[in-house]
Amino acid sequence: MSQSSQNSPLPRKAIQSYFHWLYAFWKFSRPHTIIGTSLSVLSLYLIAIAINNRTDFPLPTPHSLLPLFGAWIACLCGNVYIVGLNQLEDVEIDKINKPHLPLASGEFSRQTGQLIVAFTGILALVVAWLTGPFLLGMVAISLAIGTAYSLPPIRLKQFPFWAALCIFSVRGTIVNLGLYLHYSWALQQGQTIPPAVWVLTLFILVFTFAIAIFKDIPDMEGDRLYNISTFTIELGSQAVFNLALWVITVCYLGIISVGVLRVASVNSIFLIVTHLALLLWMWLRSLAVDLEDKSAIAQFYQFIWKLFFIEYLIFPIACFLA
Repeated sequence: MSQSSQNSPLPRKAIQSYFHWLYAFWKFSRPHTIIGTSLSVLSLYLIAIAINNRTDFPLPTPHSLLPLFGAWIACLCGNVYIVGLNQLEDVEIDKINKPHLPLASGEFSRQTGQLIVAFTGILALVVAWLTGPFLLGMVAISLAIGTAYSLPPIRLKQFPFWAALCIFSVRGTIVNLGLYLHYSWALQQGQTIPPAVWVLTLFILVFTFAIAIFKDIPDMEGDRLYNISTFTIELGSQAVFNLALWVITVCYLGIISVGVLRVASVNSIFLIVTHLALLLWMWLRSLAVDLEDKSAIAQFYQFIWKLFFIEYLIFPIACFLA
């Protein structure tokens, strides 16, 4: 037997270990939040181009894409910092609610989690600082709120109202307005926020409130054990489930009204048809949810995130079709 074949198991084992670490990091970053962040970064970039009638926008070059790429890296790092810090503070709770997460399962040590959180937090601020002032302000505010959400002694996630406020203020207001101002500044446009961006911001703001209250339904067991007060514990899972559905319904009816009243520079017909279809899909999907089945609740929660993703795809198209 040759020496190379004798040594072959070692690199194979190293490769397997490497991919195992990457998969654990992917879980640590909470993939649904990574996808949502990436779509918001791209969507606001396209909206900034569409709203300002950049029909003569040149073919992308590394230089012209720098504001987009910088925003994407900074926001992804900020995302990992926020969700990672939350996991560091919730290891015991996650062993009950989310045992698959790397810290709760033991795939990552606490020290590994701390290093990832520290590195991504610093990198988010550095990249934002190098990319533009509006991006730096947006990232800094988001990290500050994310820290206050998870870290003692403030730990706002202990209080239902403040926990929800943290989540929908960052995803709804700070990210959307901050990204649009960043792109407007980078593209040397005016700093006035147009009606279409306000519409999207208000939609995401209210929609994210539904996400913020729904996410605690499958986590009720661990939250109750560790005295984390949530709307689910205070009101019951059925009440919160219904509330989330009606909040999202209000979002869709509101944006349909925008199309009917033509209060923003969007394609009204496209906006109305797509949101009526999504509203019907959501209600039909909700009828099959068994609130006694934790996996069914988790699946519907991921479905709500998919609706969130779809909005960031629909709205830029509506702006370009205007």
